[in-house]
Amino acid sequence: MSDPLAVYNRVGAGVTNNGLNLKFGLEYETPDNDKQSMHVIEVKGIAGESLGWSDHDKHDNSIDTFRYRNFLLDKQENRGTQIGIDWNFDTDMGSASYSFLQGTPKVGAFQFYPLAGAGVTVSDDKEDGINVPGGFALIGVYAKATLSDNVWINYNPMYKIGIGGQMSGWDQIDHEVSVSYKIDERQNICFYANWSDETSFEDGDFRVEFNYQF
Repeated sequence: MSDPLAVYNRVGAGVTNNGLNLKFGLEYETPDNDKQSMHVIEVKGIAGESLGWSDHDKHDNSIDTFRYRNFLLDKQENRGTQIGIDWNFDTDMGSASYSFLQGTPKVGAFQFYPLAGAGVTVSDDKEDGINVPGGFALIGVYAKATLSDNVWINYNPMYKIGIGGQMSGWDQIDHEVSVSYKIDERQNICFYANWSDETSFEDGDFRVEFNYQF
């Protein structure tokens, strides 16, 4: 469950400073036996005003963010490709992207999964309707350090740079750190922290998430 290339059915729930998060993953068959694929849906920020403790400017009890991911794993190459779509209801902005994720051999307690991709940003202007401010490129890495059979740490930095339109000249580094504990072969619990060079660690997003593999 700590492998970002793993394909499996799962359900997850998280308690965060912005409300509740729910996650669903569903594996489905592909015509190629050497490939596996799954749908992943995440809904974030449920009941943020009632259950969250963040002092973010926009805080309500509706959903903050919706994310959909379609993931395809090539088992022979140990490489994943994914289509990602997300929408932020607070900012009326979202994105659609396509990226590659490559597994590398384990080195001692460490393993790395470099990622590269590109996408477009979409916004909903109440007066002018849907528009595309520009595109972006993305590079990063999922890094894992195994501390024991039951405990591991992930650090996942991602660098985005704007391409064209209003995105020209924009860039951002996103950081994610997680500490995970495997309860058994089907259950784990994780603590996550997310921040960026535009949002300090103290003002970032924090959550404790429980995951169950079917």
